[in-house]
Amino acid sequence: MAQLDDTMGVTFVGVVVAAILYGVSCVQMFYYFVRYPTDWWHMKLLVSAVWVFDTVHQVLITHTVYTYVITNFGNDMVLGTLVWSLIVEVLFNGFTALLVQSFFVLRIWKLSEKNLWLTVPVLLLVIGEFGAVLAYVIQAMQLGTFAQLDNLKPLSMTVNALAAAGDVLIAVILCTMLHRSRTGFKRSDGLINKLILFTINTGFLTSVCAVLSLITIVTLPNTFIYICFYFTLGRLYSNSLLATLNARKLLRDKASRGESPGGIAIRVDTTKELSRDNASSRYDEPSLKTEIV
Repeated sequence: MAQLDDTMGVTFVGVVVAAILYGVSCVQMFYYFVRYPTDWWHMKLLVSAVWVFDTVHQVLITHTVYTYVITNFGNDMVLGTLVWSLIVEVLFNGFTALLVQSFFVLRIWKLSEKNLWLTVPVLLLVIGEFGAVLAYVIQAMQLGTFAQLDNLKPLSMTVNALAAAGDVLIAVILCTMLHRSRTGFKRSDGLINKLILFTINTGFLTSVCAVLSLITIVTLPNTFIYICFYFTLGRLYSNSLLATLNARKLLRDKASRGESPGGIAIRVDTTKELSRDNASSRYDEPSLKTEIV
């Protein structure tokens, strides 16, 4: 029973951290709709859907903790049983991951000029992760106790492994494409360095969270510490998406002033202009076109 008490402890910590990150994502969503009212409808739909899934997920994990520690306070027998919301929350976390990772896959598709060799492997990881989530939820809904849930840990490990692999691969591909866009000019290369750093940072937290969830489920198989990390994973996905979208205006403003923004990864198209006027010539620095990645 002590193990189950520890489970409720880490679950509670996960809910608190997720709630804090949910507050951050709400602020970011408000900022997005205020600053970008002219965005395409499908972009607004994406942001709205991610926020809805985030909200439902927060409600579900809050219901889980409330059921165990408030409704059934002091009832040790209930601690060994599964609450339905603890299983369903996995599905909504999966929805959030699917939308956000698909957004970045689409960026890779566009920036790589529809390179299938780069896009398809990432897409397969994203689809595979969501498929594993569906399989986990379907099987877990038929179970009644935490002891029975232990049998699904290999499937849970698969979900976390695919999530970590997808996030790392997305960051590596985007950084590689940016690195190859270097022009040799100080201003544009300085911009690209900033964008590479931003790309790494946006994928770093989700990758680390997925890896920590995977590590804890492998090294501590008799605990549920991984739940704490998994609760926050969806919130990190939504915040990475919103941070990417909200950085666009800052990027454009600084780029127009010739500054190197600490903002968003972009597509870098270089054009070299060579003007000859009789005996004189001028060689201009590449111009930069921005596109969200």
